[in-house]
Amino acid sequence: MIYVGMDLHKNYHQIALVDDSGEVLANEKIDNTTRAINKFFKEVPLDSKAVMESSSVWYNVYSMLEDKGYDVTLSNPLKTKAIASAKIKTDKIDAVTLANLLKGELIAECYVAPPQLMKYKEIVRHRKFIVYSRTNIKNKIHGILLLNGIKIPGDTFTQLYVKHLRKLKDYRIDGYLNVIDTMNIEIDAISKRIDKLVRSNEDAQLLTSIPGIGNYTALSIVGEIGDVKRFPDSHKLCSYAGLVPSTHSSGGVTHHGPITKFGSTHLRWVLTEAIRVHVRVHKDTELAHYYYRMFKRKGMSKSTVAAAAKLLRIIYWMLWDKRKYVASYSG
Repeated sequence: MIYVGMDLHKNYHQIALVDDSGEVLANEKIDNTTRAINKFFKEVPLDSKAVMESSSVWYNVYSMLEDKGYDVTLSNPLKTKAIASAKIKTDKIDAVTLANLLKGELIAECYVAPPQLMKYKEIVRHRKFIVYSRTNIKNKIHGILLLNGIKIPGDTFTQLYVKHLRKLKDYRIDGYLNVIDTMNIEIDAISKRIDKLVRSNEDAQLLTSIPGIGNYTALSIVGEIGDVKRFPDSHKLCSYAGLVPSTHSSGGVTHHGPITKFGSTHLRWVLTEAIRVHVRVHKDTELAHYYYRMFKRKGMSKSTVAAAAKLLRIIYWMLWDKRKYVASYSG
């Protein structure tokens, strides 16, 4: 058996081949191109096992090797202590270390979502980036107005508001508005694609029954969670989302600190956004009452996180049992 350790970088990859005895058969630096990867692996037997760390360039390499028939493992860099805490770090050493850890079955694996879920992740992140970019451009316009002491009455960026902006005849504002118009068209097109994907996904449709969760949020959650049954209980799912408190226990004394923030940043973000919408629009549900009770004692930030964790536990059982959300109202 040959074990392949891959230290991936933006411009190149360092790849080491190690056999069962621990002998390094090769340790080469190749370009980060499809052609270079294909050329290298022509000499590597298909029954070999490969490992790479999760990074910005892992997905394409992982997919290529998996399609060829290799047994590929994605390593969690935060938990691969032999590399993360090494005193001497070079690309060659890291590649060999990865191969040896794989040989000893000591790799802390990352979850690799199926291609369809990766598609969900890509499209919701694409929309999020464009919306954020549009917001930045709107802030540029606000900055120009503030700098020049100009105030336009009414809600911002309505048709009437934009009409007033055009009357200013400022080339910067006109340019920004043109970019915003283009972004609006792209956001609408992406939103329609998201709507179509939600209609074809049972789990996403179930989640839209929760007040505060629309198609974008539902597809985001499904893409991040994947198969909910890979989590043995709802606490594990909350831990995956980084919504559980950190814990330090020593000498019989236990301290709980802020949430761990490990796991999916995007999942935490969409859940907290969903909570903000839910408690603003549906103030008489059990979830909203929980939020407002926490708000009185802990403030807005901590109550939002706590309610987001509670919402995720609700989502866990909804997806597990394949049932729609049923709100418990009081009063």
